[in-house]
Parts: sequence; structure tokens; C-alpha cells
Amino acid sequence: MKTILITGCSSGFGLETARYFLQRDWQVIATMRTPRADLLPGARVLPLDVSDAASIERLIAAAGPVDVLVNNAGIGMLGALEGADMGTAREVFETNTLGAIAMTQAVLPQFRQRRDGIIINVTSAVTLKALPLLAVYTASKAALDAFTETVALELRPFNIRTHIVLPGRAPDTSFGANARDRLQTHDAYAALTQSVFAEWAAATEAVTQAQDVAEAIWRAATDAAAPLRIAAGADALALM
Repeated sequence: MKTILITGCSSGFGLETARYFLQRDWQVIATMRTPRADLLPGARVLPLDVSDAASIERLIAAAGPVDVLVNNAGIGMLGALEGADMGTAREVFETNTLGAIAMTQAVLPQFRQRRDGIIINVTSAVTLKALPLLAVYTASKAALDAFTETVALELRPFNIRTHIVLPGRAPDTSFGANARDRLQTHDAYAALTQSVFAEWAAATEAVTQAQDVAEAIWRAATDAAAPLRIAAGADALALM
């Protein structure tokens, strides 16, 4: 039985992915800052803050051997750059980029010694097409894209596969609301902000569902011929 470790499982893509793998008889280690075992019956739900080195160390010791790591934990940030708070920007990079890098580094010793393992990093389709008001968030995900491409070259000799899953816009998840909680305002960009929000609210094109992401992660975890980049969701597929 294979074991998958997924970060950021309290809601959205992480929660749906954990359920998807549980239904297919995988052992699932689901992590979240505040563990809620009731969300995922059958999974091992463990605490993790990917921005805290000690938390990562405790998790790896408790988790034991794993076959697949999914770096899904992430936070959003909205607003024009001129009004951005740099403390919040650092928080975004600590979670979205440095947290994924630290988790990857933490599992590499066991993957390398076993000469087997899969690392799947969830980024975003905004790295394929830029959108206003998302500069910091896009930069954090683009950095993770580049990291994944580069580390893939280092890990290939050890039979360790890496993949990037790129979801599109997912209005049915709580991610957008969480990003709005970090909205950084600036009066000079009020008209642009209102226009962009109105455009997003009126959008009728296909969007990404949480199951689309779970299916893309499943493909990355089970298909040895899967490409480095896998789009998740109709909108992301169109951009790809």
C-alpha cells in the first residue's frame, strides 16, 4: 500500500485530494495547522506549519516512510503592488515557496536512499497568464515552478520524479475568500481593483473544481509517463 503526504488539507484542493486517494486505498497523511481528524476519517491527520522548521522536523519523524509528497499548502494575496504590505508578502513566500522547498528537502534523504519517490508541487495557472492584483502571489508560485524544474535535474539520477500541478481559478473553494482577507488597498488603484473584481464576478468561462486538482495529482502520482507540468481544470487546460 502506497503512502502519500499532503500539506494544506483543511479545505479546498488538499482536502479533496486526501479524500480522492483514501477512496483508492492509499494510506494518506493529511497535514494542517490545526488538525481535524473528523474531516478525513481513515487518514492520519497530523499538525504542520510549513513555515516552521521545527514543525516540519516533528512531522517527518511522526510520518515515517512516504512514497509521494504533495506540496499543496498555500495562501493568497490580492491587491496592487504599491499598496502591498511587505510583511504579508513575506508570509506568502514563506508558505507558498519556502515551505514547499523545506518540505521537499525534508523527504529527500529517504527518497534518495530508497531510490524512489515522487514530489508534486501545486502552483497556479496564473504563472501561465498574468493577472492584475496578484503580483506577489504569482511571483511565489512562479518561483516554485522554477524550483521544481531545476531540482528535477538533480533528482533524476536517483529515480525521484517531480511534477507541477497548475490549477485554474477555483471560486468554489475558500481560497479566494482567504486571499481577499489579505487584500492590500491603495487609493490610486481603486478603479482598477473594482473593475477586476467586477470582471471576476461576471466571468462565465469554465473554472477549476477541487476534483480536477485531485485527478491531476493522481495522474502525477500513478503515471510514470506523466509530464512535468499538468494543468488542472478546464481554464488551466485552455491556458496550457
